[in-house]
Amino acid sequence: MPQPPSTSSQIFNNADSFAQVFDEAWQAHSRHDPSHRLSVAEKLEAILSSVADHPFAQSDPATARQVGAFRIRLLDL
Repeated sequence: MPQPPSTSSQIFNNADSFAQVFDEAWQAHSRHDPSHRLSVAEKLEAILSSVADHPFAQSDPATARQVGAFRIRLLDL
């Protein structure tokens, strides 16, 4: 079965869906403001704030933060 593009309007209350949205927000921030001069920790906070309306971030903010930190390490962001 084909997968919808990551920019799909389908959002699910799970870590995978949150990780996709987090990655997209991180990359968009990097493209739009490459000289942001934020530390990784500051940028993590900014991105978490920008995706705070995601169902997973609302239902389990502590795990959403862990997913964000993991994605940074995993993708060397």
